Amino acid sequence: MRGFFISFEGTEGSGKTSVIKAVVAHFESKGIRVLTSREPGGIRISEKIRDILLDKDHTEMDARTEALLFAASRRQHLVEKIRPALEEGKMVLCDRFVDSSLVYQGVARNLGIEEVYQINQFAIEDTLPDLTIFVDVRPEVGLARVFSTSGREVNRLDLEQLEFHQKIYNGYLKLIEMFPNRIQKIDGECPIEDVIAQAITLIESRL
Repeated sequence: MRGFFISFEGTEGSGKTSVIKAVVAHFESKGIRVLTSREPGGIRISEKIRDILLDKDHTEMDARTEALLFAASRRQHLVEKIRPALEEGKMVLCDRFVDSSLVYQGVARNLGIEEVYQINQFAIEDTLPDLTIFVDVRPEVGLARVFSTSGREVNRLDLEQLEFHQKIYNGYLKLIEMFPNRIQKIDGECPIEDVIAQAITLIESRL
């Protein structure tokens, strides 16, 4: 029996990583086999592409180059890790997937949602998350968290201007309108325990 594929999306500093850890603990305690991963990255080849993408010294990177590298990383991640886990019947929780490219490169980099989706359709074929959870945190709140959290990686995308991150946020809101059955929003600005509870309730309603 095929597993269940869930992606988590949000602006920088939305708290996705903390929510995912708690969700994993909850479902594993119920005997459900869970695999977690992240994008870009998740496997050796994709982590190397991640290093290129997020390097703060690569400020000259062209927007189309960025989009193609994300898609290449996603393809290898999908065939090597995500699809095999789903075929084994596991629940897969992924920190970002294709929607990140649609908003970061499609909207914020002005390449167009449809254009970036076409690139990624070649990479993912017919594999989309069964559920995408958007952790709703305003960009100014998320960025404040990023720069106030000791030890957190600050990457090339974190250093973009607030306007860039506002475009990303607006892009996510547009995607929710485009894919209302797949993408569901939870309030990421309330206490973390409440955010986790919202995520678990939403997932359980879909299982």
